[in-house]
Amino acid sequence: MATYNHTGQVVTDLERSKRFYQEVFGFKLWYEISPPDQPTAKLTGLTPPLGVTASYLTLDGFVLELMQYSAPGATAPYRARTMNEPGLTHLSISVDDARAAAERAAECGGEIIEDSDVGVALFVRDPDGQLIELLPVSYRDRLPPKP
Repeated sequence: MATYNHTGQVVTDLERSKRFYQEVFGFKLWYEISPPDQPTAKLTGLTPPLGVTASYLTLDGFVLELMQYSAPGATAPYRARTMNEPGLTHLSISVDDARAAAERAAECGGEIIEDSDVGVALFVRDPDGQLIELLPVSYRDRLPPKP
């Protein structure tokens, strides 16, 4: 048996990212940890020093782990990804008003991807470039029931 635990995302400014997700989408802070470098390095395949702090935020049963590596040189530079690259591509969040949420995201350090606007849905980037798809709540209401 398996159960969902969380989704992790590296950020460059933990406080800024927590504010972004809380103020734009209503995530709630669950807890925060600063694990020791040695077991973290072994688990992640990275070389210490790392200086990781991880904040766990929740929204409607979804758990988002925001991780900041504070040791000098521990965070790789941002690299833009396209939607057809293997791996996780984006978060999708249902909101009352996609345009209003996008504008709030921009006010909080994010970016609106104007070319993605299809009238009812669009993409934004968080302050570190993570793609977030904004869909209306009504879209989720039309989906088939979850198994």
